[in-house]
Amino acid sequence: MNKPERARSLFRFAAPQNFYPLAGRLAPRFAAVAAVLGVAGLWLGFFVAPTDATQGEVYRVIFIHVPAAWMSMFIYLVMAFWSAVGLVMNTRLSFLMSQALAPTGALFCVVALWTGALWGKPTWGAYWVWDARLTSQLLLLFLYFGFIALTRAIEDPRRADRAGAIIALVGAVNVPIIYFSVQWWNTLHQGASVSLTKAPSMAATMLAGMLVMALASWAYTLAVVLWRVRPMILERERHTEWVGVVLEQELRTGGGRA
Repeated sequence: MNKPERARSLFRFAAPQNFYPLAGRLAPRFAAVAAVLGVAGLWLGFFVAPTDATQGEVYRVIFIHVPAAWMSMFIYLVMAFWSAVGLVMNTRLSFLMSQALAPTGALFCVVALWTGALWGKPTWGAYWVWDARLTSQLLLLFLYFGFIALTRAIEDPRRADRAGAIIALVGAVNVPIIYFSVQWWNTLHQGASVSLTKAPSMAATMLAGMLVMALASWAYTLAVVLWRVRPMILERERHTEWVGVVLEQELRTGGGRA
């Protein structure tokens, strides 16, 4: 198969009726990968990685905190990407993917803030300070909540899609502010332990545990989003013939796979 044929083959999954069964096949596989990597990452982080010379055992919260913070920012950028694709190409599936991502991004944002508070109390002496990094991360959570509330409050799906897309695109400006806040302002939050421009400032086993947990978070996100988008597709496409065929097949087979 040459490149144009491969491109056409991939683009056919932009159609909801083609993407729906693919999502059903991929979601359990990503879930299994997430479970294996999650167990491996927690084992490395909590049982293999050495105790930090400065922070002691409390530093181990980074194996949950850092991947959650990374994913909260990354997912919002992916939401903005799908929103832009939806606005430019007017593809229904792009808007649905953006909306399916939002609850998972909000969850990671809450986990990042919560674990950061648990880390901050013994490190800074307070669960919360109005630090540039923390405040911009909190703003990201409000953007997630605003996106979810707005897209669900507007009854017309087309208007909801476009309103949510605008929030996603405008709010994406906050992501680089979060990332660079420790460089632009004098903050309590420590700088990045992992960078593309310099060697990591942690032991190899610490880095391995963090990266494995990050991969587990990616796999978890893919699994959950693919599962979440399937009923959204059925709801949006409920008046089409293919949805009736799919529902009839699932009723005959007793459930979840098309």
